[in-house]
Amino acid sequence: MPTDLTLKTMNAIHRGLLMISGGHLGWEAAKMPVLELTTVGRKSGEPRSVMLTSPYQEGDTLVIVASRGGDDHHPAWFLNLEANPAVEVSTKGKRNQKMTARVANSDERARMWPEITKKYSNYAGYQKRTTREIPVVLLEPVQS
Repeated sequence: MPTDLTLKTMNAIHRGLLMISGGHLGWEAAKMPVLELTTVGRKSGEPRSVMLTSPYQEGDTLVIVASRGGDDHHPAWFLNLEANPAVEVSTKGKRNQKMTARVANSDERARMWPEITKKYSNYAGYQKRTTREIPVVLLEPVQS
């Protein structure tokens, strides 16, 4: 399983690629769109950002997977959005979109998970490594 240091290093490298390329490189990984998710730290109250892939989208709703590489523990960003679902999302060409995060209900997950794992088999492998059900998270635009 990836360590916290490994995950933080990968995120720093990814942000560096975006910065060095002027945003031209880094908005896609493994043929998936990449997004920057900013949550509010559940303990610190400070903004916390992480680079994630979105293996599935429905209209303006972006779907992310709290896999943490198949670790038995949820990623920190998931715990943060559970505590406060108001998030900001940046994607290629769209910065700081206000969104609401929610965990897919059982019917939504049952519909989306096979689509995600059919196209990106790594997620199926992550699920096999852990006994926890890996959450599927929907990021929905805030309606103004």
